[in-house]
Amino acid sequence: MVNIVKKVDNWVDIKHVLLSVSDKTGLETLIPGLVALNPDLQFYSTGGTYTRVSEILGAVGTARHLMQVSDYTGQPETQGGLVKTLDFKIYLGLLTETYNEAHRADLVRTTAIPIDMVVVNLYPFVATVTREGVTVEEARANIDVGGPCMLRAAAKNYLRVTPVVDPADYAPLLSKLRANRGALDLPTRFEFARKAFAHTAGYDAAISAYLSAQVPAEVANVYTLVE
Repeated sequence: MVNIVKKVDNWVDIKHVLLSVSDKTGLETLIPGLVALNPDLQFYSTGGTYTRVSEILGAVGTARHLMQVSDYTGQPETQGGLVKTLDFKIYLGLLTETYNEAHRADLVRTTAIPIDMVVVNLYPFVATVTREGVTVEEARANIDVGGPCMLRAAAKNYLRVTPVVDPADYAPLLSKLRANRGALDLPTRFEFARKAFAHTAGYDAAISAYLSAQVPAEVANVYTLVE
């Protein structure tokens, strides 16, 4: 049965942030800005994003504020980073509704935490397929799965979570947080949710358009087919 929520916190403090970005532009501004607003802030990150955030925070800051998603979930990344964030604890943290007693019990049962903000931008699919000579396999490899899933979950739960998809939004986001003692209100979260859904819709449309333009028989020529 679908949950119909009536009671929602207008203001949500940003305490737990999930980061996974292909475009790392602006992290050097966003990360220190968020920590300055909340000295107890915790980041959860993966792969190259974890490395970049660790560089920004330094050794002391990393030890205090940053955790590998694999350490949080207890599940190592698969080879090539194919599966990193598709985990029950992650999505429970994204989709939990604040005043739902069953959800709160699930958080306790799984030792999961409610995630307040998701900072995600996606594999560069469009940039890949517009390169001269790109193969359909290179295009396939640059179809992001975990990123859109996280954005959609966070955007669906704008009741509590803020999805951030655009590095150009980091500065105004920090300004908004500074003006409100590290918290974001419901209208702001809703605004970011709209942008997240528009972003994933555009991403899916680009994938659909590219695949629709391919000839199935020619796609087979890209691979060694094992009979």
